[in-house]
Amino acid sequence: MTVNFQYVDIDVSDTLSDLTTEKLEKLANKFEFLISAQVYFKHDEKDHDSGKICNIELSLPGPRIFATSNEKNYEMAMSETINDLTRQLKKRKEVYKTH
Repeated sequence: MTVNFQYVDIDVSDTLSDLTTEKLEKLANKFEFLISAQVYFKHDEKDHDSGKICNIELSLPGPRIFATSNEKNYEMAMSETINDLTRQLKKRKEVYKTH
């Protein structure tokens, strides 16, 4: 699975990229129909309590799956986003089983 990162208004973090890639690879092993992932890390200046945003868009057969979360730090945002994607992928896998 191909993973593309975009850091919007923040510095590029290799550790964050590696951690995200590792979690997405686990997801790809579980759901073999994944093609690629677009990962966006953003910072919202207006939100002082959280403001660390992670958006992930997964490309797979059929419509793309998208999830986003806004947390206190980027690791928490990334974990929450991947949890949301996992829930969506489980539903999608059930649809594939019926066909």
